[in-house]
Amino acid sequence: MTNNNNANEENSTEAAAQGTEENTGENKVGLHILMQYVRDLSFENPGAPNFVAAKTPEVSVSANVGARKFSDTDYEVSLNFKIEAKIEDGSVQFIAELDYCGVFRLTNVPEQDIRPILLIEAPRQMFPFARRILADATRDGGYPPIMLDPIDFMELYRQGEHDAPAGAEPAEPIN
Repeated sequence: MTNNNNANEENSTEAAAQGTEENTGENKVGLHILMQYVRDLSFENPGAPNFVAAKTPEVSVSANVGARKFSDTDYEVSLNFKIEAKIEDGSVQFIAELDYCGVFRLTNVPEQDIRPILLIEAPRQMFPFARRILADATRDGGYPPIMLDPIDFMELYRQGEHDAPAGAEPAEPIN
């Protein structure tokens, strides 16, 4: 009978531990990537085939982040890039545009943390993939691949919060 009691105690202990893990798991804050995809990709190459390889174009890059709500827990985050390369006379060599999106599920995230998570952490997770797509597009267009420098999404978020007038709604509503 001693063996049965020990076995029952072990089973009870395991069940209690699993119950504790389940309770902890239910309250655990999470950011889950459900999918990532290219919504729009454009590469215009007006400089081809007459581009001058010896001239290094001036490259300008603009980046933007947006988010929208799908459901109580699911959100779409979009990274928008526009890269334009011009040579000295002002003629455009190429324009690359990318709208790269991800769908994220947030679990047990406090309301005040949703916006920063969607506009800072989610783009940070997506950026390497968008960077590769743009590098491949410029390389396939006959130019050296554009390797975007890492982006400080925290600073972009702060600038957006600072630039917005008090009480103003964000450009892309999240809720």
